[in-house]
Amino acid sequence: MEMIEDVVIVGAGIAGLGTAVGLKRVGIRSLILETAPQLRTAGAALTLFPNAWCALHTLAVSHKLTPFYLPLRGSSVTNVATGTVSNVPLDNGGKETRPRGVHRKALLEALAEELPADSIRFSSKLSAIEIQEHGGASLAVLSLKDGTTIKSKVLIGCDGVHSVVAKWLGLSTPIHSGRSGIRGLSYFPQGHHLKEEAQQFVDVGKRAGLIPLNDNEIYWFLTHSQGEGEEMTREPEVIQKAVISNYAKDFPSEFITAVNQTDLPTLTSAPLMLRQPWKVMFGELSKGNVTVCGDAMHPMTPDLGQGGCSSLEDGVVLSRHIGLSFIKNGGRLVAEEMGEALHGYVQERRWRVAALIAGSYMSGWVQQGGSSWWRKFVRDVIFYPFLARRFFTATDYDCGTLPSVSLSNKID
Repeated sequence: MEMIEDVVIVGAGIAGLGTAVGLKRVGIRSLILETAPQLRTAGAALTLFPNAWCALHTLAVSHKLTPFYLPLRGSSVTNVATGTVSNVPLDNGGKETRPRGVHRKALLEALAEELPADSIRFSSKLSAIEIQEHGGASLAVLSLKDGTTIKSKVLIGCDGVHSVVAKWLGLSTPIHSGRSGIRGLSYFPQGHHLKEEAQQFVDVGKRAGLIPLNDNEIYWFLTHSQGEGEEMTREPEVIQKAVISNYAKDFPSEFITAVNQTDLPTLTSAPLMLRQPWKVMFGELSKGNVTVCGDAMHPMTPDLGQGGCSSLEDGVVLSRHIGLSFIKNGGRLVAEEMGEALHGYVQERRWRVAALIAGSYMSGWVQQGGSSWWRKFVRDVIFYPFLARRFFTATDYDCGTLPSVSLSNKID
């Protein structure tokens, strides 16, 4: 079977769905190819900072989420070894743009609900990409494992850390950060009684946190040092036991209680990967009518909470650049102009996301620290009192708006 599409997006994660919604807002229909049989909801939850809420407001989706999640007013950091508590305010923005912990599933569903029913083609695995010249224009020709061939004026890879599209572009393989992350969602039927703040706990080679989502649910995480060849397990019970008896055995009781209350199917463990910032600054992030966004472009460690947030920024910026060309040409995607539109998107995003990768890595390196006295000094005496707030100013970012389109061009 052969299909022809204007825009094909590979991956129905945050970046893919956010981009599809942004394109819809400017009147462009896209087709999303997703390898899984349904929306991927692994990851339990994530924290959305002001930049993400600005992007979601532009996508006209934020109102579907803000009523159900607690706005965080601050963050406390407890040094497990000394008991010292440092406070990091998080209330720069107004109430609607304060950080909130949000279910990953709820975010994906809120975005997917904005799209036409036939926008996502599940169980669709990409096997090959070719470029075909046709009448002076380039078309991306996609071969799927089920034998389907799709020709598209634009191909956008939103297919995660191990992106097939990024590999086709020649981007370097993401590297292991030397750490692993464990995440879970805890449920308290009678309420958890935490304040509207994030709580973090740091120790040598370990960092953990509690993020209240609402009155009954807490999203928790723990990152720890890990060798690249160290074996990991996917069994939730084994992961939970390792956290309680090993990684967090000296942590405060409120963290242990949250781990004990974990809904086991939400518990995951994975290595923390990143693409070196200079590979993003100087790498080929687009080629003709093909580009990448989200983790396919800029995988980063979670230490600034910017993986999902920056993916939403990508979706808005990419939709704006494609949309401006679409509107200029009277509601048509002109294949010959897509290379220029994608190049503009890459130039706008390249330095921003490279800085986020570097800032996230440095934030994690400082906070997780080591046993040497000078690293503890940098973390406790310099970073938390003076630098942490500066690092998080990167989240006070507005990725801009989308071009307005006539009602006749809008997609129902």
